[in-house]
Amino acid sequence: MPSFDVVSEVNMHEVTNAVDQASREVNTRFDFKGSNATFERNDNIITMKAQSEFQLTQMLDILQTKLHRRGVDITCIEQADPEMIGREARQNLTLRQGIDALLSKKIVKIIKDKKLKVQAAIQGEKVRVTGKKRDDLQSVISLLKESKLGLPLQFDNFRD
Repeated sequence: MPSFDVVSEVNMHEVTNAVDQASREVNTRFDFKGSNATFERNDNIITMKAQSEFQLTQMLDILQTKLHRRGVDITCIEQADPEMIGREARQNLTLRQGIDALLSKKIVKIIKDKKLKVQAAIQGEKVRVTGKKRDDLQSVISLLKESKLGLPLQFDNFRD
């Protein structure tokens, strides 16, 4: 029976490369000279530090450009509000991975409302979709690509 998994994953190796490229660009740009602007990455959190909130917005633009060029979908980034601590501005960016329970239920509901001959089951941080016909599964993939869920989805493990 054909099946596939709906997942939301981020390639962390590409994120590391993009953060390194962005920090190199910030170090070489004239408008950031002497500002000690830095990027730090710990697991799923990227911390940006600069002297002002305006520089943080510029750094965010640089980082998003580098991530996009490396093939990382920037809709997985959740931005915290910038905060001023003394003479330093900080902002945390969280990389969202996995499909939470609420979004999983929403995906299953979208699939069931379409009344296709497929079954959707929640399995942890992914949703497995099975059906008898390959065409039904492909229509589910196109349906999920069209729906705006606020999280980038990938379709893995397609089996016939």
